[in-house]
Amino acid sequence: MYAVVGCSNCGALKVVEGRPKTTNCTSCGKRLRYKKLKKFITTDDANEARQHRAQMLANRQGESEAFANVDSFGEMESYTGESMISDEEYLEGSGLDAAEITAAGKQATANHETMSKKDTVLAALAELDSPTETDVVKFAEQRGVSRGYVETALTRLVQAGEVSESRGVYRLL
Repeated sequence: MYAVVGCSNCGALKVVEGRPKTTNCTSCGKRLRYKKLKKFITTDDANEARQHRAQMLANRQGESEAFANVDSFGEMESYTGESMISDEEYLEGSGLDAAEITAAGKQATANHETMSKKDTVLAALAELDSPTETDVVKFAEQRGVSRGYVETALTRLVQAGEVSESRGVYRLL
């Protein structure tokens, strides 16, 4: 079930699904008890609830005539499946060579590993023999991870018990 409700604090309208105990106003952030909210309409159809809310907003702004000329949410949603201009058509229309851009993108991603910063630090610890902090920093910096992040990550990994440190040498546990 969906309900169009109004915030008692700022008057904003919102579509609420189900019957939660509380909901937050998306406009002012106030926490509101669902039972106490004014329900303008309740329906089992989400599109109907959104349509009603949109109509109420248009009426508030004196745009009810303009709103009457707009398709319903259900109809507009069906348009999203229609074909749009492709990326290649857009680039070519902008005077750019789509094939050249695609090749450059592939080359750029091939040159860089797609690892998170933490995974890069863990990979350094796994791949290096007796890695020191300096070794891990060098490894990570070659992959675009900053010294500051590596130092913080090593400290946190040791504190979390994922890594041990003895005499400046780190080891995965």
